[in-house]
Amino acid sequence: MSRFVAITAVRDFEGRVRQAISGALHGELQTLSPDVLKGGPDDVFKQLNGAPPEVLILGPGVAPDDALKLATVFDLQFPEVSLLLVAEPSPELVLRAMHSGIRDVVTSEIGVNDLRVLLERSCLASASRRRGMSAAPESGQERGRVIAVMSPKGGVGKTTVATNLAIGLGKVAPMSVVIVDLDLQFGDVASGLLLEPEHSISDAVHGAAAQDSMVLKAYLTVHPAGIYALCAPRTPAESDYITAAHVGRLINQLASEFKYVVVDTAPGLGEHVLATLEQATDGVWVCGMDVPSIRGLHKCFAVLRELQLLPQGRHTVLNFADRKSGISVQDVEATIGVPIDAVIPRSRTLPFSTNRGVPVLQNNSREPASKGLKKLVERFDPQWVAAGHHKLHRRVVVS
Repeated sequence: MSRFVAITAVRDFEGRVRQAISGALHGELQTLSPDVLKGGPDDVFKQLNGAPPEVLILGPGVAPDDALKLATVFDLQFPEVSLLLVAEPSPELVLRAMHSGIRDVVTSEIGVNDLRVLLERSCLASASRRRGMSAAPESGQERGRVIAVMSPKGGVGKTTVATNLAIGLGKVAPMSVVIVDLDLQFGDVASGLLLEPEHSISDAVHGAAAQDSMVLKAYLTVHPAGIYALCAPRTPAESDYITAAHVGRLINQLASEFKYVVVDTAPGLGEHVLATLEQATDGVWVCGMDVPSIRGLHKCFAVLRELQLLPQGRHTVLNFADRKSGISVQDVEATIGVPIDAVIPRSRTLPFSTNRGVPVLQNNSREPASKGLKKLVERFDPQWVAAGHHKLHRRVVVS
């Protein structure tokens, strides 16, 4: 069996592939002419030496439409094969490629070292999918907690709360936490955590990652604090290709792999937010200390009760708390009809840490805002819950 198959007539590129494989990757390279595509996928299968390869490279020299047609068939019949497209990438082509099951789109000018890394990563992904297909599913596997961080209006510090919550939970359960940026048009989780992600949620909901949780993990970005992140699309236009069904399936996949899935949602109650609530075990509602935010949260609770989408775990956070605002915590609780579980006082340090991309809980700060965030994290700590603290609600005083 040839571990690598390249359909190309460009000898220079073929030589670079052989250089990338030689001395670093085990396996042989089989090269096919682009003419083989004229007879359709069946003719390609006849040309292969033995079983399907681990990595199939389409191009250069292959028409993109022909490459995508072949990739679609391979993705359906041999989902364990990693598909690579060599072409001049454009946003439209990348999206079409993802829908066809192609793992990466690269230019024909890619260097030998970068090509070696790409092929090695593709082989690892292929091996993971093979193991996933051969392994029997574990019965009774415990599902992780899905925590939807929400607010009816923007500008209340929802992303700051979500990123700090994920960092705090990372100390409770290292490498068992993933934060998902579901503000698909203008998400800020990447900047809030000082990340430059190679992949986004657009990659994760299409192609092989949507079928295999092991492959999905390869699309996550690792944060130095010991958590994973799945960041928002690179452009707002990509959000049009992500449906509520995609979101539901993605969250269900992550919940089967991680102890905590923190979802930073977009403001309001759009279809993606409702799809998240259908999977959520907990909801964290962030409210500012202003009348529009408070009334918005009251309406939000009323709508979700009517839709029967209120998660079993409910946690309400009052952000930007300030006694000079003319509104007390008791006033907020009376309006929204539920107790406030965590209060985050107005702080100069918190915006500064957000702008730096370093959450305050990452630095173990002792300022009042970090204390409020730690109280929120404690509500998800099994030891804290086992001690019975979750049954208590103490009246909060804003200093």
